[in-house]
Amino acid sequence: MLDTGLLHNQYSQLKQQLRDQDDKVSQLHSTRLHRALSWYKAALTQIDDQCLDQAFINLWISFSACFYIEGEEPIAPFIEKIVTLDEEQKVYACLWHEYSGSVKALIKNPYVFAEFWRVHRLAQTQQVAKDSWRPIFEQSSVEALNFLSRKKVAPLFSIVLDRLLVLRNQVLQGGATYQSRVNRGQVSDGVNLLASIMPIIISIMLDRSDQEWGEVAYPVISGF
Repeated sequence: MLDTGLLHNQYSQLKQQLRDQDDKVSQLHSTRLHRALSWYKAALTQIDDQCLDQAFINLWISFSACFYIEGEEPIAPFIEKIVTLDEEQKVYACLWHEYSGSVKALIKNPYVFAEFWRVHRLAQTQQVAKDSWRPIFEQSSVEALNFLSRKKVAPLFSIVLDRLLVLRNQVLQGGATYQSRVNRGQVSDGVNLLASIMPIIISIMLDRSDQEWGEVAYPVISGF
């Protein structure tokens, strides 16, 4: 269960740290982190109000603000970098110690597996076996659980994010009913994971502002 008091405190500490280091952080990086924190704060408010669908969307926006570049979403290289710089292994602790139940639930849930839906759509009009997604799903699940047990953080996190991306598409693009009981489990798991891992990601990016974090898709432009 989320400790929302702790999450609010982490947000406040990160916000103050960013203010304190504003003169040491590039304008682009500062903009990126201010945006990520703003959406994270909105998500916390929605978690407090038990509006989990909106919270999940805003948590994904906060995550996307950290790395998105127009025309591409290089999630895997970004995750590799975060894990490499995570000297205290906080990402792994979050995925394994705090939310291993949520991680396993997402890994084993076919309704957040992209191939399941692709096959389902094809089976409506073509000669495709309805369960042809299953071997790929089972292989992916086994790989993810092996990554979890062997402490392979980056590939594990990438698989979890693949699942969450399907959920994000369902919620954001009208593929799910608002506050539907059908998908409460995966939405709750997604909120738990992203709400807990976003302060870790933002903290690493703030502490290692000397690293190259790329461009910002929509920088602040004044004087037009």
